[in-house]
Amino acid sequence: MSYQATGLLLSSVGGRFCVRLFDTQEGPLSGKTIAAKGRGTLHRELDLLAGDRVVVSYDENGENVVIEKVLERKSALIRPPVANLDYLFAALAVASPEPDLATFDKLLAIAEYHEIEPVVLLTKYDLDERRASELVALYRKAGFLVFCLGEGENFDFPALQNFVKDELAGKLASLAGASGIGKSTLLNKIFPDLHLETGEVSQKIARGKNTTRKVQLYPTSNDPNCGYLADTPGFTLIDFERFDFFAKDDLPYTFREFSPYLANWGCRYTKCSHTKEDGCAIRDAVARGEISASRHASFCALYEVLKKKKEW
Repeated sequence: MSYQATGLLLSSVGGRFCVRLFDTQEGPLSGKTIAAKGRGTLHRELDLLAGDRVVVSYDENGENVVIEKVLERKSALIRPPVANLDYLFAALAVASPEPDLATFDKLLAIAEYHEIEPVVLLTKYDLDERRASELVALYRKAGFLVFCLGEGENFDFPALQNFVKDELAGKLASLAGASGIGKSTLLNKIFPDLHLETGEVSQKIARGKNTTRKVQLYPTSNDPNCGYLADTPGFTLIDFERFDFFAKDDLPYTFREFSPYLANWGCRYTKCSHTKEDGCAIRDAVARGEISASRHASFCALYEVLKKKKEW
């Protein structure tokens, strides 16, 4: 006798897979977390991603577990390699290392395009509270939920814990950010039983050692219907030239604060790039202070990259 079941792929490393089977089905492995191998070509890179919903088969002894197929994905990111995200916790250090807003805004744009809800985590808030306050204002004005995190208990960590508990049930989230900003440390604080490896920022080059070697999903509780949080490699790995995800015409819609101006007033030109044209509703909103100049600068930089992308 053999069984088939569906489950969630928790990790994929070197052709070895870890799957948590859903507990609403028959079979001796229902609700268990098991090791599996891929059928046929499913052992190849990117055929299976952490976050995939998969169908597995196994024998009556609960052995010979094989992933038979991947269910339809609603999204798939290659860098970081994870599928079916509902939320992206985008972490940005206020200082040490210096925040790279252009790269951070690129990450937010990718999430928006894939209809993944970004949540901004400002880490190391206590190192420069003036700069931190500026970044809070910047991203809240753009329409993002922002949590401020730092040493001590006077920051938003309890609120973040409540958000994870209340909003992630049955959902999948990823924690992403540049190396050295404290992602693994933050995960350890949220889930103290994980004991993730952490690293220190290099004092010489002010860049972090990337201590996360793989994507791994962690359950947010013991509840079978809990959510999952993924630790991911630093998003400095994201490469517009190699990661073919959308065209320049889609870019304005990945900056959420642009939406009212695109929908209600529009621009003077049918093919407005929103980068340099006189009479552009977006540029006028920037001039009036309604859209951040920093965010618009990130948009313009991404536009210059995407307009060079060949369309075929």
